[in-house]
Amino acid sequence: MAIDPKTKTVLQAGSLVVFMGAMAWASVPLYDWFCRVTGYGGATGVATATEGKILDQTIKVRFDASLERGMAWEFRPMQPEMEIRIGEEGMAFYEAYNPTNRPIAGSASYNVAPFGAGGYFSKIDCFCFEEQVLMPGERVEMPVVFFVETGIVDDAEASRSKHITLSYTFYEIDLPEETQAALERKADDQTSLN
Repeated sequence: MAIDPKTKTVLQAGSLVVFMGAMAWASVPLYDWFCRVTGYGGATGVATATEGKILDQTIKVRFDASLERGMAWEFRPMQPEMEIRIGEEGMAFYEAYNPTNRPIAGSASYNVAPFGAGGYFSKIDCFCFEEQVLMPGERVEMPVVFFVETGIVDDAEASRSKHITLSYTFYEIDLPEETQAALERKADDQTSLN
């Protein structure tokens, strides 16, 4: 059975719209994954501990926070910047607040600027390693533990950096299944009490 040309055009246009919508929805997580895998865009390293060597040279680390359009949280760094010695472990905090009347799950993508410094910026622990769920009205402080690797001083381009900016962007994700199930159980319990 042959499909008439008008129907074929409508089906192709509809498929294109669905594909473009899916790509727009997935763009932030895909970009985040791409940066982590390739180091593009100043993606950082992950370590279990510092190198153990601390230099006398210092570097300023600036902290930046943003939200993807439509994300209802409030999100900010709790300190605008800090100065640490190269190789020294640092700890900074970000604050997130859910001002809505519904639970919201979020995941953070991140990068470091200038891009050349990203390869020398390592995180030991970070709220961005896991998805976050904030209940209605909940406010949390989230730590990031990091250091700047000593190899930065031997890199001709990266060693000229006097500061590094660590940026996070939170975007909304689906509630984890266990959170959704707990909320449904709670709603069922309240219904049975009434």
